[in-house]
Amino acid sequence: MNTRLSRRSLLSFGLLTLSSSFVRAQTPEAHSIYLPMVIRSPLPGTLLGPATGTVESAIAWLAPRSTAYTPYDVGVIVNGYASIGEAAGLDWFLAIAQCAHETGHLTSWWCQRPRRNPAGIGVTGEIREAPPDQPPGPDWAWDETIQRWRAGLSFASWVGESIPAHLGRLLAYALPAGAGTTYQQQLIDYALWRRPLPDHLRGVAVTITDLNGRWAWPGTEYGQRILALAERMRSAGSG
Repeated sequence: MNTRLSRRSLLSFGLLTLSSSFVRAQTPEAHSIYLPMVIRSPLPGTLLGPATGTVESAIAWLAPRSTAYTPYDVGVIVNGYASIGEAAGLDWFLAIAQCAHETGHLTSWWCQRPRRNPAGIGVTGEIREAPPDQPPGPDWAWDETIQRWRAGLSFASWVGESIPAHLGRLLAYALPAGAGTTYQQQLIDYALWRRPLPDHLRGVAVTITDLNGRWAWPGTEYGQRILALAERMRSAGSG
């Protein structure tokens, strides 16, 4: 247990240090001035590449729908995705559309504090009985409403842990083992330390639809639903 906590602290500290160069100060002003380039990929839903939407559109879509987070919180989360995603060469707008799909637009039990799970990472639906101070393992969360433990990962912060774990996992699906920039590899290392990914799934996803039946099961239209949601989100900031 001590080894796990020590390694977790080191990895989290390293990611926070790396991300500090990219994540803007968490102030309301930062939400309105971050203007990344928006380029449509020739292949819909390509994971690696520039953003296909804007911070403005993502905030405009999520802020009125989220019941767990204030508009300010939503701005911090969206800017975190944008900053880390841009640095990692990943379409962060597509990733936040996946987050919106998985969390019901930041309303689900799993995405709320203190869990902050952005995309159902490690959430299997398994529930176990045990005392509230005796979790079945390291990746379980206590549900007070049912007095049971639920399987799934929890994160201490959005920008420091949740977003790196989400984007790093997407990168692991998109890149073969050993490929990618130093920053991409560090995100992947952190994500797969938090939740391992089988070797045969490394580098299998060029587009979000390649995650069908992989990120979620059966998920036969998983990527298509996220693409459709991303299109609706893009229109939110154009009015």
